[in-house]
Amino acid sequence: MCELRPLVEGQIALVTGGSGFLGRAIVRQLLEKKLKVRVLCRKNYPDLQKKGCEIFQGEISDAELVNRAVAGCDIVFHTAAKAGVEEPCSEYVRINVNGTENILNACLKNKVSRLVYTSSPSVVFSHGNIEGADENQLHYPSHFDAYYPETKAKAEQMALKANSAELATVALRPHLIWGPGDNHLGPRLISKAKAGKLKFVGDGNNKIDTVFIDNAADSHILAAERLYNGSPVCGKAYFITNGEPKTIKEIVNGIIGAAGLAPVSATIPPWLAKAVGAVCEFAWKNFKLEGEPPITRWVARELSTSHWFNISAAKKDFGYVPKVSIEEGMKRLKEFYHKK
Repeated sequence: MCELRPLVEGQIALVTGGSGFLGRAIVRQLLEKKLKVRVLCRKNYPDLQKKGCEIFQGEISDAELVNRAVAGCDIVFHTAAKAGVEEPCSEYVRINVNGTENILNACLKNKVSRLVYTSSPSVVFSHGNIEGADENQLHYPSHFDAYYPETKAKAEQMALKANSAELATVALRPHLIWGPGDNHLGPRLISKAKAGKLKFVGDGNNKIDTVFIDNAADSHILAAERLYNGSPVCGKAYFITNGEPKTIKEIVNGIIGAAGLAPVSATIPPWLAKAVGAVCEFAWKNFKLEGEPPITRWVARELSTSHWFNISAAKKDFGYVPKVSIEEGMKRLKEFYHKK
């Protein structure tokens, strides 16, 4: 493991997307270390201001705003991204690609020495199972089935290519983040379960990796503290998970069970899910339907295949060790929902 260069009191850190699920967890850890924290987000969040954060309101596609937010910073955590499947390609390019370019340019212009970029394992997903593979065994596919992984892959490559003596960069690929405060995965599963619309694509026994929110945030801090010119962390991408692959049925029923809902057993054949996905894609594209389609071919493929990874590189290079197990995380999630 390389030398530790800790984040210390008084340093200035910017967290793009700091109002999001992962962003807030990173902000919390930075504040605990007594750093001065800036947050670049689309809306104003008084609760973050009360905690001492300086808010820069707007989008990362605004180069002038990004430059102001980055100026004077010691480190940048870039978590902001356009996710989902419903937006036109131009929106994913504007935020994920052009926004990342703005961040990189601002870091170089303002002589920021460290950038931690939040990527996604979806940048290397193809059509088959991924079972215990590491970063060296999985490569960017020649074709992507959705705009989100395609633009995240472009942004990741930009961030890693920007690694230099002036700016040390690293990309982290957390997979399916969950836990208390989740405003995406958990609420969506719970909503569908309550409506009786939650089904597994296939038998639900395909294994997936996930990561508890505290562990995901830990990985960003740990990587940042080993990130400097010449360290093994520079210019590399790392999978970040709990290191506990479970069947998708176990994970989904664990999350909705924490909210007091009965386990789901309903299934849909993968071929049918893909067919429905193709119809949805056609309808949403040609009839300009609003909102997110219930399923797409890409989502159907991801839900019906195994995705779990070897995280040895993160453990070796910057000492990442998942502190909160899935079992403990589910207990915390249950407590969170019971307090709501």
